Amino acid sequence: MAISDPSPEQCLEPGYFVDSDHPAIAAFVEQVFEGVTPVNDPGRAVALFYAVRDGIRYDPYNVSGDRDWYRASSVVNQESAYCIPKAVLLTAACRAAGIPSRLGFADVRNHLQSERLREVMGTDLFAYHGYSELWLNDRWVKVSSAFNIELCERFGTLPLEFDGINDALMHPFDALGNRHMEYVRERGSYDDLPLDEILEAFAEIYSNSMGQTDIDAESDPMFAAEQT
Repeated sequence: MAISDPSPEQCLEPGYFVDSDHPAIAAFVEQVFEGVTPVNDPGRAVALFYAVRDGIRYDPYNVSGDRDWYRASSVVNQESAYCIPKAVLLTAACRAAGIPSRLGFADVRNHLQSERLREVMGTDLFAYHGYSELWLNDRWVKVSSAFNIELCERFGTLPLEFDGINDALMHPFDALGNRHMEYVRERGSYDDLPLDEILEAFAEIYSNSMGQTDIDAESDPMFAAEQT
């Protein structure tokens, strides 16, 4: 069972979903650090952040009820995923690199949501938006690795940048000053993914169409793998 509000000491051990001891995670970290290994934890965290942010395309339609699909060792081999699996992967990679890391969640409203996604979800509320919390310089730093840079360019939104010091959470406005992301409710911090809790919330909030295999990113030009 996931522990709520875990300490840094509790956030170095592998979990079922944050399986930081898996060989696939070790290989991912080694690949990211290949050639030039950052000399400190903030540098390692920054390198891993960009690898996850841009290495896996954001896809809000790619939602699964399969528990093993959410394990970091599975996510690392996916071409696309939504915010929660990407946060699980970044959290696991940071633990594998020796950085205490945990998962954070919040409900957010996306004021620039595509019409197709709003139709499918029935709301602009994204419950349990997932991000990582990294223990750097003796404090928790919140980092969202969800939106890859190509998607930001397509949306006209500002990509999140991470300097290893300051929080990197969703921007409240886009590049033109339009309202973008609004954080409306904190859901807490966990050492591992509280998947049952999250899926129960999804079932209560969203229409039955969420997670069906016949609805995917290719039906929405904003999230399709190739822009139409």
